[in-house]
Amino acid sequence: QVQLVESGGGLVQPGGSLRLSCAASGSIASVVAMGWYRQAPGKQRELVASIMWGGNTDYADSVKGRFTISRDNTKNTVYLQMNSLKPEDTAVYYCNSRIRPRASPSWIIDYWGQGTQVTVSS
Repeated sequence: QVQLVESGGGLVQPGGSLRLSCAASGSIASVVAMGWYRQAPGKQRELVASIMWGGNTDYADSVKGRFTISRDNTKNTVYLQMNSLKPEDTAVYYCNSRIRPRASPSWIIDYWGQGTQVTVSS
């Protein structure tokens, strides 16, 4: 089994910064990619940023220039540095990981974290 543990959410004023972390552990053969999604009340879950384990990144237009995704291959951990936060960034942020499990390394399976609340408000 694979577990994703998220940390780093909280309350921040507009213009502030937060850093989210997500560590994958368990029966992992290899990580293909990790990313962050978010879901605001009444809205669909949307991709915020993703990173392939080779390093390629992708960002939602709304966060380009403000958020930076990075990873630590040795720890199977992904980070999301969020700067210049806006009230519209308020949402539950979910970590996603595409993993080849040790039991079936030819498969790629999506795993999700439990979500962490980010609230941007004065």
